Amino acid sequence: MKLGYTILYVEDVRRAVAFYNQAFGFDTRFVHESGDFAELATGTTTLAFSSRQLIRTLGKTPQAPDPEQPCFEIAVVTDDVQAALDRALAAGATLRQTPEEMPWGQTVAYVCDPEGFLVEICTPVST
Repeated sequence: MKLGYTILYVEDVRRAVAFYNQAFGFDTRFVHESGDFAELATGTTTLAFSSRQLIRTLGKTPQAPDPEQPCFEIAVVTDDVQAALDRALAAGATLRQTPEEMPWGQTVAYVCDPEGFLVEICTPVST
């Protein structure tokens, strides 16, 4: 078994795709003509977006993220956290934490995307 994809429920799928393209350099894999669903190629796991409106039509009640009380985060891994952080901020991310070295040796910074989802920008975990 493997993790295939993560879907973020957003207000504007095309805006989310544009942000992640610009902020992290992820390539667009698919955008449905309706604009209600899209996928980005990020490496081995796909990052997908669904409009909250589409999810409502499927009988679910999606919630907007709360950056003050996040219930999860996505992480992007890079060898140069500061450069990635600068790129994300230039694309419209909001700074949550400047780069910090963790006790286990990993460097970690945090931003929120324009929808309010928490994104960790980090170096690989050393083994």
